[in-house]
Amino acid sequence: MDLCEQSPSYIRAIAPYQPGKPISELAREMGLDERKIIKLASNENPLGVSPRAKAAIRKALKEVGRYPDGNAFDLKEALSRRFGVPQECIVVGNGSNDLLELVAGAFLAPGRAAVYSQHAFAVYPLATEARGARGIVVPARNYGHDLAAMLAAITPETRVVFIANPNNPTGTLLRGGEFEAFLSAAPRDVAVVIDEAYTEYLPPEVRYDSVAWLKQYRNLVITRTFSKAYGLAGLRVGFALMHPDVADLLNRVRQPFNVNSLALAAATAALADRKFVAESTKLNRSGMRRLEQGFRKLGLEFIPSCANFLSFRVPQAGAVYQRLLRQGVIVRPVAGYGMPDHLRVTVGTPKENERFLKALRAALDD
Repeated sequence: MDLCEQSPSYIRAIAPYQPGKPISELAREMGLDERKIIKLASNENPLGVSPRAKAAIRKALKEVGRYPDGNAFDLKEALSRRFGVPQECIVVGNGSNDLLELVAGAFLAPGRAAVYSQHAFAVYPLATEARGARGIVVPARNYGHDLAAMLAAITPETRVVFIANPNNPTGTLLRGGEFEAFLSAAPRDVAVVIDEAYTEYLPPEVRYDSVAWLKQYRNLVITRTFSKAYGLAGLRVGFALMHPDVADLLNRVRQPFNVNSLALAAATAALADRKFVAESTKLNRSGMRRLEQGFRKLGLEFIPSCANFLSFRVPQAGAVYQRLLRQGVIVRPVAGYGMPDHLRVTVGTPKENERFLKALRAALDD
């Protein structure tokens, strides 16, 4: 019998995650100059890396011959001060994806189930299926989470509910009151994960204090990342806040040294660089308005977004995506999210946004 057939059937059934196309790959495939390609596919920060983070990376380089602090003391201390929670409530990860996997590893197994929404982040089904658990997919409401339906979908086998807020790839947002009502009604023996990877981009009028809920709901896990507004996507570092007993479980399945020393140093410095985050969010708001204006002018429908990207409906989305690639513009197809008629574009710099809109007009006319 073939070796690979010895792998559990639920592992062999997994469809691998498809990341946004790298610039270097497009350059090789189409013979384009890398310097003339723009990537608006992976929701990265167009401003790059925080200056404070850059300085911290340079300083930390001299210690890369040693293992990193496996307990991430400095970063946890900074997070503890920022959010007013004990260090025992904090778990760090190799990006927030790692933390989602840790939750799945701690609570899911064959015979158990996780609930998540249609059009939700691809890692939720991946993490669920990799543990042999059953994924319960709840139909979306206006491309967003239907919390009443998700609550009704919880079964006795359910151990995790995954909710992205804002959601990726749709950018839709649940208001704080809606989410707290869900927490109040959800069974206490089900982990409720609120994935807040894009929370820094929220306008002040829709912000809510999810951290305050930790005192009342010990089944709440809040995951966040330094990959977006903090500009550290390439270093892969995130964190989660939760009850200390839950944190203890996650640390039991967490790999030793799961966050490297450069990432730890950069994240600690980036957290303190409020000016950079403010500049990033300001640039995002103005860029979002420009893209919305451009879509309206082109007569294209889009999903209003509270994140740093927009998903828009376009005829023959696959063909338009390829035409954009030939012009050196990378966006993200989202057919794998059940949205075959949409593409997703990250908000870029003003120059990148104009380049994208010009290329999109040409792609639509082709």
